[in-house]
Amino acid sequence: MLLGLFGGTFDPVHYGHLLLAECCREQLALDQVWFMPAAVPPHKRNADLTDGMKRVEMLRLATGGQAAFVVSTMELDRGGISYSVDTLEALHAQMPESELFLLIGSDSLAELPSWREPRRICELAMPVAVRRAGGPASDFAAIEPLVSADRLDAIRSQTVAMPLVEFSGSEIRRRVAAGLSIRYRTPRAVEEYIAAEGLYRGAASL
Repeated sequence: MLLGLFGGTFDPVHYGHLLLAECCREQLALDQVWFMPAAVPPHKRNADLTDGMKRVEMLRLATGGQAAFVVSTMELDRGGISYSVDTLEALHAQMPESELFLLIGSDSLAELPSWREPRRICELAMPVAVRRAGGPASDFAAIEPLVSADRLDAIRSQTVAMPLVEFSGSEIRRRVAAGLSIRYRTPRAVEEYIAAEGLYRGAASL
């Protein structure tokens, strides 16, 4: 199985997330893309996140109807800080025959060396740099010390292009708090769930 792994807070999931996942699925011929909401993201340890299972439910509503999209609760079930290397180690042990692809934005590629055990991450999964239209070309210099020349060539060959989409979870939270519309920023089912659960109404400062 060719398995794409897409981590994040997804607070809430929006069309930018879904388009990134679909572009990766299509361009890399992935069998599945797993959305993996973090329990405590390393770079947002002090963030006031929405309850994990509510984020999961929004993801399930958003991805319903696309059989290739799977919502995984692995990081939430494990709890604590959600380090990518721990998730990849667990998946590699459970699914040793699967080829893992770590889906990240081109801008995150430069930050990869600061992640926990970046060399091991690059061994366990193929980092995939997703480049938005109009954005700068992916800069692979930061990961050159982490991988062999052959592995670097393979990583370079897996770059994915996607249209420019500038939605963000923080923008959606601010709009909800301000009583503004979030229509066409997230699927209608997610919009209705946010309203029914009263999410983000006090999020004006986020």
